[in-house]
Amino acid sequence: EVHLVESGGGLVQAGGSLRLSCAASGFTFDDHAIGWFRQAPGKEREGVSCIDTSDGGTYYADSVKGRFTISSDNAKNTVYLQMTRLKPEDTAVYYCAADSLNDRDISAVVVGMAVYGLGSWGQGTQVTVSS
Repeated sequence: EVHLVESGGGLVQAGGSLRLSCAASGFTFDDHAIGWFRQAPGKEREGVSCIDTSDGGTYYADSVKGRFTISSDNAKNTVYLQMTRLKPEDTAVYYCAADSLNDRDISAVVVGMAVYGLGSWGQGTQVTVSS
């Protein structure tokens, strides 16, 4: 059974930093896409960042490029999202999700998870950025 457990959320002032962690179990870690998604009240779910754990390829939403960095520690089955220069509009519940690549481009995997809810999902962690 797939388990994804997020940690690291919290309250931070604008301009600050947080690091989210996603501990994964129950599947072969190094042949999946594992990503971070967020949903703010009244808004649609958004794909924030994703990493192909087989080759390190990454995806970032335009809104976070240059501020967020995704990484994976395959030995620890953990994916991290380092968030810097946080803005109030980054406030949301952040979810970790994983899906098999199945020869798909990482962008296609992100769409599948963000739009159609494919893959396996964690419970989410709240990130609140105050102005």
